[in-house]
Amino acid sequence: MSARWIRGLISLATAALVATSLAPAVLAVDSLSLTTSYPAVVASPGTRVSFDIDVETRPAARVDLSVSGVPTGWTATLRGGGFVVTAIHTDGADPTSVRLDVDVPADATGRHRLTVTAESEGTTRQLALDIAVEANVAGEVTIRSDVPGLRGAADDSFSFTVTIRNDTEEDLTYTAVGQGPAGWTVDARPASGGQAASAVVRAGSTANLTVTAEAPALVEPGTYDLSVLATVGTHQVTQDLTVEITGSYTLTVSTPTEVLSVSGNAGSTVEQQFTLTNTGTAPITNVKMSQTLPANWTIDWGDQETVASVPPNQVVTVTARITPAADAVAGDYSLTIRATGEQANDSEQIRFTVNASILGAVIGVVLIAAAFGGLWWVFRRYGRR
Repeated sequence: MSARWIRGLISLATAALVATSLAPAVLAVDSLSLTTSYPAVVASPGTRVSFDIDVETRPAARVDLSVSGVPTGWTATLRGGGFVVTAIHTDGADPTSVRLDVDVPADATGRHRLTVTAESEGTTRQLALDIAVEANVAGEVTIRSDVPGLRGAADDSFSFTVTIRNDTEEDLTYTAVGQGPAGWTVDARPASGGQAASAVVRAGSTANLTVTAEAPALVEPGTYDLSVLATVGTHQVTQDLTVEITGSYTLTVSTPTEVLSVSGNAGSTVEQQFTLTNTGTAPITNVKMSQTLPANWTIDWGDQETVASVPPNQVVTVTARITPAADAVAGDYSLTIRATGEQANDSEQIRFTVNASILGAVIGVVLIAAAFGGLWWVFRRYGRR
């Protein structure tokens, strides 16, 4: 073989090695999987069936997706991130989810198989999905409350949590209204919707309603029936609720004359009566009297520091012995009187006027007279010089 031929072969081999080193590498993914929790379902004609599909690879990779076997007149759409998708990119660690929405025509019958195909870097996987079309298998909508009855005072706000369950094949929009006796305020709203009047409950899932109820003023004790009517898609369901009212409680602290002022001398005890009025419909029990006073002042309630009960629509009178501090300066002072019961409480500000003492007044008059006398003597003696 000539030297010319040898040089040619070497050149060709070198070119081949360079081309190989510059060519992009094509590497197959180590693993590719397609999974769904419910690969075979039964659907009614004219409904939408949704399959949640997890796509997983090792390592991260782009995965192209397609759907085959879709019957004529049916629609099958892959969705992810709010878009219609034909490919996804996995992170190599956690599954990436897509949803296949299949619209079943109203005239569909029989059993059908659709196939989702995933391809990534030379690896292919397929997922078979079976849909059997049968009439009257749409499922039902139900409603329930774990705590359908509450108990409390008339001025309480009663709150219930009511759960709607959607066992149909479709996502449904729901609204709700509360109903109660005359004068009651019953409000029902989606629990997660703020002020929203409607929301969506996903197929095969649940959603909560928050129901609040307020009784009218001066409602009589007793048990009252409430209800929630929910409209879920074309379904209507009702949940009955009850509220037991133990009574209404309103406590007011005042004086028999409703004059909120009293006067006395420093260091001297003054008796002052206070009234406890219950304008509610049930007794207020264990009412404890207390106070906030200036420094070194005292109040003695005697055996009326705790009143066992203030009956409805009645007044109980208690007597306080108020003693200002012995060194209190003449003037007005503020006292806070409180009545705290098990069901209600109230407080009132009282103005206590400390009078100037008689001895102090006499001394003042004497001093003034002495001052005038002194001035008169000065003018008499030195006025003509």
